[in-house]
Amino acid sequence: MPIDNNAVEREIRPVVVGRKNWKFAGSDDGGRRSAVVYSLIAACVLAGVEPEAWLRDVLVKISGGWPQSRIGELLPTRSAAVGGQGEGEGVEAV
Repeated sequence: MPIDNNAVEREIRPVVVGRKNWKFAGSDDGGRRSAVVYSLIAACVLAGVEPEAWLRDVLVKISGGWPQSRIGELLPTRSAAVGGQGEGEGVEAV
């Protein structure tokens, strides 16, 4: 058994650092919006998708008239599963 817990500390670091930053969201609505963004970024990381590339791809698709009925296809887990295929640029898995 290791005498340190560096692996655990590395995993919880974003939460601890974020906790201090979340105090400055500006309002309850700002806090909710931040939570959505953090959740999407975490979903990208879990799906093995580079968050910045995924967000760029999603914004291009939405601005190009992506149908609302197909919005679920833009989720990070779906992008990783299908390799980002569809209209616009694809998202590369990490």
